Amino acid sequence: MLLEKLFELKKSGTSVRRELVAGLTNFMTISYIIFVQPSLLSIAGMDYGAVLVATCISSAIATFFMAFLTNYPVVLAPGMGLNAYFVFDICLNQGLGVSWQEALGIVFISGLLFFILSFVGIREAIMNAIPTSLQHAIAIGIGLFIAFIGLQMSGIITRHSATYVTRGDLLSTPVLLSLFGIAVTLALMARKVKGAILIGILVSTVANLIFGIAKYEGIAAPPPSITPTFFKLQLPNIFAKLELISVVFVFFAIDMFDSIGTLTAIGYRAELMEEGKLAKARGALITDAGSTVGGALLGTSTVTCYIESATGIAVGGRTGLTAVFTGIFMLLSIFLYPLVKIVGGGYAISQTTMLYPIIAPALIVVGGLMLRNVNLIDWEDLTESVPAFLTMIMMPLSFSITDGIGFGLVSLAFLKVVTGRGKEINPIVYYFALFFIACYIGDL
Repeated sequence: MLLEKLFELKKSGTSVRRELVAGLTNFMTISYIIFVQPSLLSIAGMDYGAVLVATCISSAIATFFMAFLTNYPVVLAPGMGLNAYFVFDICLNQGLGVSWQEALGIVFISGLLFFILSFVGIREAIMNAIPTSLQHAIAIGIGLFIAFIGLQMSGIITRHSATYVTRGDLLSTPVLLSLFGIAVTLALMARKVKGAILIGILVSTVANLIFGIAKYEGIAAPPPSITPTFFKLQLPNIFAKLELISVVFVFFAIDMFDSIGTLTAIGYRAELMEEGKLAKARGALITDAGSTVGGALLGTSTVTCYIESATGIAVGGRTGLTAVFTGIFMLLSIFLYPLVKIVGGGYAISQTTMLYPIIAPALIVVGGLMLRNVNLIDWEDLTESVPAFLTMIMMPLSFSITDGIGFGLVSLAFLKVVTGRGKEINPIVYYFALFFIACYIGDL
């Protein structure tokens, strides 16, 4: 049997039926990205339909590669957090003056760098250089950043001339629908319902249609054209603007931390570890890096491994066949463009303000889930806890993942030196700290 030969199902103690159920479970868990990704990237001026197609195709191809190169039940898709960074921290940052085409070019460069370093030991050196507490803080800060964006997109918080942000009108229809979406999603998650985020999005869609916030445009149709984003990336001169080097570093570092952490966690969950290591880790990381390069060419932000792959593993998925089935479902989603447009469409409450009451709850919930490792930070050691705190708090408040990482690295280097513990951290940290200081001085 071909499938048995390709994926060694019997050896892994699984079956085609079990892998199919696991693949569908994975798809239900991560399919919210099909709705979220076009909505976010369209804010930066990218074509909604083209981003949808690019998201589904890049996710499917990346997942297929993971299946056939490693035989791991790991799913890949555009990463949450980096998509928000792509839009709000780069494309909408007037100081950088970067178009979405150039932002795709930066994603391409970071992916290519990750791809090259996956063949040598530099990747591990950089990963090991960042203290564990700061790695957790970066993930938590991104979660706060995503949740903060979701709260604004829902209308739960809004701009204020004196305090910058304040509570929105909680009795307005869009905000009430956002709160309803959050409540439904959390209730489903608390009851351990598989695909809770996707179900929450669909229930919210029905509610928004009933109250006239969203307009029905159909369910299925021929897929939109990918032409508006396909190979539209432009490679910026990153050496002409010093701050763009830090942007490339952020894309590279976060993708690296996320993929290694995700693969390690999934490896233990699926019993794929051999003497504490993934036997095919290099192939998995090469796939992750190559997927980012391919995603940028198609027209979407960083593609990376999803921790939600653990849901498929929990129902019995053990081989790459799980990933293959998930990839097939992602490709079929291209034909659901009208439904995705209903879900991702915004609701104008003024000439300058759009709310997204269907998508925003998913962002808030996903952001909240990323805070789960806060207890892994060493809060008793000020040289660890203060940099972690600054990393977490600066991301949402400065609306910049780069600044969060920059403040964290600079404060970490400073506190270790003044306490006479400078040798505890890798010299690479000092290099990056000096780099960020130079960037901030250059902005003065």
